[in-house]
Amino acid sequence: MNSFQDYEGQGRAEKLSRIIITIFGVVGLTWGYIVQQFSQTVYILGAGFALALIMTIPPWPIYRRKPLKWQPARDSKDSTHVSKDQSSKKGKKK
Repeated sequence: MNSFQDYEGQGRAEKLSRIIITIFGVVGLTWGYIVQQFSQTVYILGAGFALALIMTIPPWPIYRRKPLKWQPARDSKDSTHVSKDQSSKKGKKK
């Protein structure tokens, strides 16, 4: 099974991280204003950043619902025709 996020999963992860950081930022600013300590704002925002990292960086199953379908690998015979074309072009000089 593919352990990477799909395109839609990447979008979900980005949206979730923005929501988490925004909520923690607003709460941190509000709490910091109430207690008149900017350090409290920074701590709360840091906690939100850490939570966003934990929620969005690992490839959780929620981000792998629609995996990409990769093309099958080429045979080595298919890649040899390219080298023959290139070698014939190199042989012809004006």
